[in-house]
Amino acid sequence: MIRTSAPVEAPTVGAWEESVTAALLGTDRRTPPGGTPGREAPVALLDTAAVQTVRRRAGLRPGRAAERPQPAAPDPRPMLPEAAARRLSVLLADRPGPAGGGRRGTAPDLMELLPQWLAAANAHGYAAPPQDLPALLDAARGRTDLRPAALTFAGPRALWLARLNPEWRFALRAAPGGGSALPGPEDAERIRRLWEEGLFAERVALLAALRERRPAAGRELLAATWATERAEDRLMFLDSLRTGLSPDDEPFLEQALADRSRNVRATAAELLSALPGSALAARMADRAAACVAVDHTRGTPTIVVEAPHECDASMERDGVVPKAPAGRGERSWWLGQLLEAAPLGTWSARLGGRTPRDIVALPVADDWQGELHAAWCRAAVRQRDAQWARALLGAPAAPGAGGPGAVSLAERAGLLGTLDAAERADWVAGFIAAHGLPEAFQLLGVCAVPWAAPLGRAVVDALNIARDAGSYPWSFSGVMGLAERCLDPAEANRLDGLLAVPDEAEDASPGAGGYWAEAFQRLVTTLRLRHTMAEELAGRAG
Repeated sequence: MIRTSAPVEAPTVGAWEESVTAALLGTDRRTPPGGTPGREAPVALLDTAAVQTVRRRAGLRPGRAAERPQPAAPDPRPMLPEAAARRLSVLLADRPGPAGGGRRGTAPDLMELLPQWLAAANAHGYAAPPQDLPALLDAARGRTDLRPAALTFAGPRALWLARLNPEWRFALRAAPGGGSALPGPEDAERIRRLWEEGLFAERVALLAALRERRPAAGRELLAATWATERAEDRLMFLDSLRTGLSPDDEPFLEQALADRSRNVRATAAELLSALPGSALAARMADRAAACVAVDHTRGTPTIVVEAPHECDASMERDGVVPKAPAGRGERSWWLGQLLEAAPLGTWSARLGGRTPRDIVALPVADDWQGELHAAWCRAAVRQRDAQWARALLGAPAAPGAGGPGAVSLAERAGLLGTLDAAERADWVAGFIAAHGLPEAFQLLGVCAVPWAAPLGRAVVDALNIARDAGSYPWSFSGVMGLAERCLDPAEANRLDGLLAVPDEAEDASPGAGGYWAEAFQRLVTTLRLRHTMAEELAGRAG
């Protein structure tokens, strides 16, 4: 205790506050309540504090008991096999290490395997173990990419927990109605009430669900309140019509072309252009056809382009944006929008009965080829036209690391998305064999998982070539990470020959061989772990 000058008279306050003040100032300056100054004052202060602490705790009035929460809704799904449940606990316990440029080592990245594990568990229809729900919700809170699969796996119990913990409220926002089941299509009264009184997220979810099961009912529901909705809400609701889009939606979408919101008009025009038989598609075809023709007066038939000279009111109504972005010419901007929205079937009749491959192979005058082919790429993706996509992609081994019409990796990736999984994988495998991995990363992202055998072999062969070239593996870390998640686990045994440290050539980067051996070891270990995980989920592992 601090010993100073004469004691100071204590103000008239509560006994507990007096004791706290005496302890802070020292018993020589402040006499403890109920005590006397002197050598025994510190002991008296502690005794008083002990008594008052017991009195404060024992003297509290009990609060009103909170209402006991209702039990969580039952989850009828089967529980995980025991081995799979243990694996989930391990995956959820893994946390990414501190950021840095150190070596990753040979251990698999468990957090990167969690999304794949959740997808497989959901495919089996399992319920999450109750004891793992808090860790699962914590993982989903930190990674938005995990949320859809994690909440599906977690089921109704996760929503029950989310109502009790503010940190998990994202689960209530992600689940329509906070876990309330959407009304069935036959429950017209509940549908009407939820549509008229529900939160915006609930209304979007309701409309999406109806479009999946009864597209006409969803459209009619939206049409009933369309005039009273806010512009930003109309845009989101209109986007829901992509599900189940059909010619029956055309009258409603035509009306939306007159909407006061430019974004709503543009979305309605985009949806109508995805219906090749729509009146808007026919109008766009007429406009686009007037801009493109074949000139037979040259030595070789050549496509000639005459871009629009103005964007009139009818074009604006049909979704053409009049103001070009910075650095873009107005006429080429208008032309691209017309070509993108015109049905691709227009061009065979307009350009002499030629096939898409023949049309794409024609020379284009006056440097219009890039603009023309880029617009056709966007049209092929929008209209899901595989024949035009093949023509624009060209052969995977074509010079220049691309087809005649794909002007960017993003457009090639979009075109590949129109093909079936097997054809997509074969094309990307051929592309890698011809051009290597640096250009292929974005294309690998559109291929189905696990990769088909030819694609997997092409990736591994290209990695092996890079290793033999003596470069460090860090520039291929993105592809290596994809391979860990996407290669077929059956490929693991074929990779054993790549685990040894290779002899380094004189011009090789110092130590590169050891880094490559480590990277391949991690790849093999991860593939074998994925195989084990699949066995555990299938109930074939102990």
